[in-house]
Amino acid sequence: MSYKQVDKLSDLPAPDPTGVVAHYVFQYIDFGQAPQYVAAHHRFSDCFFFGCEIPPEMDGIGSSCLVFPRMGMVYNVFKGNLYTGETLYAGYDPQNEDSFATCFDTRVYNDYISKGIHGGNIRDTLGRSLHDHAIVEAMGDFVSRFDERQVVAVMGGHAVLRTDRAFRDVAFIGKTLTEKGKIMASGGGPGVMEATHLGAWMAGRTEEELDDAIRMLSVAPSFKDPGWLRTAFQVREKYPQDKYHSLGIPTWFYGHEPATPFATQIAKFFMNSVREDLLLSIAKGGIIYSPGSAGTIQEIFQDAAQNHYSSLGYSSPMVFLGKDFYTKEIPIYPLLEDLLARGKYNGLKLSITDDPEEAISDILSFNQ
Repeated sequence: MSYKQVDKLSDLPAPDPTGVVAHYVFQYIDFGQAPQYVAAHHRFSDCFFFGCEIPPEMDGIGSSCLVFPRMGMVYNVFKGNLYTGETLYAGYDPQNEDSFATCFDTRVYNDYISKGIHGGNIRDTLGRSLHDHAIVEAMGDFVSRFDERQVVAVMGGHAVLRTDRAFRDVAFIGKTLTEKGKIMASGGGPGVMEATHLGAWMAGRTEEELDDAIRMLSVAPSFKDPGWLRTAFQVREKYPQDKYHSLGIPTWFYGHEPATPFATQIAKFFMNSVREDLLLSIAKGGIIYSPGSAGTIQEIFQDAAQNHYSSLGYSSPMVFLGKDFYTKEIPIYPLLEDLLARGKYNGLKLSITDDPEEAISDILSFNQ
């Protein structure tokens, strides 16, 4: 059964010829502001009411409907769309660094930590689960707008500095692939993740402008440095854009790592395991692995298993950016090659390079 979502009073549906409104999801609708709708005494069947204000005289909600209250959280439990840089950092003023302490993202993180990362009671755990479910739905709506092989992810270290060569290389990759029609995705945090979305944000501009943006960011090389978020908003202001999209998927589980506002769509989760699985699952156009640590290594083997079993219908490219890193420092690449040759893995599409242009070519040459 398909349900239609309604989150605006102007979109309230008319009943069918029998006077029944069926198979709708109402999100944060204040029915008290639609007295004419309530007075009509519509009958509701198989509908969901998420965080709605329902006046007493609205008595046609049948037993087949489910009604969820707003729950009084600091976040919208039934969020109907993805976050953006503006909504995630609502209340942050780049001219006042202290405002970060009271912006929306920080307030949610502080609430998350104070109540325990696994939740202190059923209200907290249920609220977080319902929030994450809403984000999954919103993310699915966004991704469904594109061919599934348009989505390409980049994985790598959160501690990569804005002044590192790897940051510029990944930004160039993100920029070029976005211009080629790809939707770039990442874990949505700092380091390589930020570089991915910076590149997507700067798509359609010159490399000189990209380098200027990186120079502006380099005032605060690490996400731990004062000015990290401020300089990102300054770049956004100098180089505004509304043509290209990218998807960041951060988590409050790692809330000490700020989410990059360069991602035009932000799917922020409480449950890191859900976030990890979704990021790997939607990147059907391939994944580029820049050098990283434990998290990146985990993602490599999770992706390899997914490709081996063709869990999503087919195997997608696994492109490793950094020959010395992935063959000597952390020799995952020769291990994967060996396992593939001996039939322990099947169908892996592996490549390795130091050249960002080659990484781009490996992604663009992918055919199902």
